[in-house]
Amino acid sequence: MPYLDHAGARLFYTVDGPDQAPAIVFSNSLGTDHTMWQPQADALAGDFRVVRYDTRGHGRSTYDGKPFGVDTLGRDVVAILDALGIEQATFCGLSMGGSTGQWLGIHAPQRFSRIVLANTAAKIGGADGWNARIGTVQQEGMAPLVDASVQRWFTPAFVAREAAAIAPLRAVLAALDPQGYAANCAAVRDADFRDTASTIGVPVLVIAGSDDPSTTAAEGRALADAIPGARYLELPAAHISSFELPQRFTQALREFIG
Repeated sequence: MPYLDHAGARLFYTVDGPDQAPAIVFSNSLGTDHTMWQPQADALAGDFRVVRYDTRGHGRSTYDGKPFGVDTLGRDVVAILDALGIEQATFCGLSMGGSTGQWLGIHAPQRFSRIVLANTAAKIGGADGWNARIGTVQQEGMAPLVDASVQRWFTPAFVAREAAAIAPLRAVLAALDPQGYAANCAAVRDADFRDTASTIGVPVLVIAGSDDPSTTAAEGRALADAIPGARYLELPAAHISSFELPQRFTQALREFIG
């Protein structure tokens, strides 16, 4: 399995689709891993070189115990593209992955032809909430967060109807290293693009969920309004809209990429 050692972490990534096809790289949300993008990989791998990876401290990617910021997460993506010989790609990140995408749009725009920012915001949450979550996982582990996270990720109807489909994502969250999760919480806590999102020059699509309690549709609309020329799409879903409404999400990607 492909791994890349970069900036103190061993990053796991996977590639599906033809080597010469246009590349699209997917970045997971906090508490998940590359498998959250399985519906998109299944649908797009015939036409695209689909790159998925586990953010450091998630899934099979390691964490060296040192604090890091969203700039490190962004440089991880560039390092993976370099390792694969991909000069330019489409980027799609959700929640924390959307924070990574904003950093990339500001600091590495030449590497991306399109950027999709899903269920994210220029600044996600407040410091008090993040610090409380960090304290919980450091003291009690991941177990107290699992049910509450799933309730934020998906609408109640989807949770009731698709318990079997959600089960692998629950298992990923429960198995995370609490210290790695806490370090990512701190990176998201400290990421703030409210004054810089307007400098993103790459074509951007912002996707929001009308029932998202974590990064609201209003925050998604504000992000799209802040980025010159950005498109905005609102789906009737909660936080992980790509998994709750995979066909509509993937169709939006195809239309945006062209």
